[in-house]
Amino acid sequence: MTKIRVLVVDDSSIARQVITQALETDPEIEVVGSAPDPYVARDKVMSLKPDVVTLDVEMPRMDGVTFLQKLMKHYPLPVVMVSSLTQKGAETTMAALEAGAVDIVAKPVMEKHNLSEITIELVDKVKSAARAKVHPPTAGSVIKKSRPLTAMIATTNKVVAIGASTGGTEALKAVLSRMPANSPGILVVQHMPETFTKAFAERLDTVSDLNIKEAQNGDSVVPGSCLVAPGNKHMLLRRSGSRYYVDVKDGPLVCRHKPSVEVLFNSAAKVGGKNSIGVIMTGMGADGAKGMAAMKESGASTIAQDERSCVVFGMPKEAIKLGCVDKIESLDKIPEAILAFAK
Repeated sequence: MTKIRVLVVDDSSIARQVITQALETDPEIEVVGSAPDPYVARDKVMSLKPDVVTLDVEMPRMDGVTFLQKLMKHYPLPVVMVSSLTQKGAETTMAALEAGAVDIVAKPVMEKHNLSEITIELVDKVKSAARAKVHPPTAGSVIKKSRPLTAMIATTNKVVAIGASTGGTEALKAVLSRMPANSPGILVVQHMPETFTKAFAERLDTVSDLNIKEAQNGDSVVPGSCLVAPGNKHMLLRRSGSRYYVDVKDGPLVCRHKPSVEVLFNSAAKVGGKNSIGVIMTGMGADGAKGMAAMKESGASTIAQDERSCVVFGMPKEAIKLGCVDKIESLDKIPEAILAFAK
């Protein structure tokens, strides 16, 4: 069995040790080296030729984003950003995702985190990154406002549930920037740690005609709104009379994730039924596949992102295998497919 070769880059020797120990709990991963700063990392990338790099956001001598930009230009390979749970760290990490990083994970802090959950997340994201299609970002990949589609929506009681993982931050930006202000209410689960989801929602809000925010318990789901599940919490659709709202709650990992697409989709199947539209996008694993099957059985419309446009064709592939997908669409066609089902 060929192992996934990982280079760990972090200025903290303790962090390098914790990350290395976490990754090496999985027999499919081998940490081939570590580096305390980008200059050492540059040399080790060339000599060790890792499959994946984990990279601290805040680094001495050269910050992580600048190093990432240079790496993606001269030696593009999958990079998972490791960041502290601070607002500054979250904002910097959003810039790293736009610069070409495929995923992010919270830096393990022994006294604050459930290390078993952090280990699961770190291992899964490195494995997913190893399968990712990496392309150096183009000049046009910087956040900018796209022209939204126009559509006549016949009803206001439709709800769109979207799930994504690796590669999903940029894919969601591409979809939500095209959705018009009169879109049905949208709920998003993107596998992302706490703190980062708030910064992510704020970034999305700047490129979309929708009102996009991190979800809070009890928020209403109304046309023109988009609620992003908070990191480390599950989000469920609820209904009271004719009104939809969300429950945001704690709980165990589901399909190895929190928030979980499976939890959102199952609630949409139960509560939204034929008035709901499910969209499953780029990401590794099967989170959301059985939930999408439940949505289809309840009368919902379902869409999966196609293999060509996925960074990792895992979650959509699993849903397609279950025979529960109405439309398989490229990333640029997903907004039109959502609106067609919403009419």
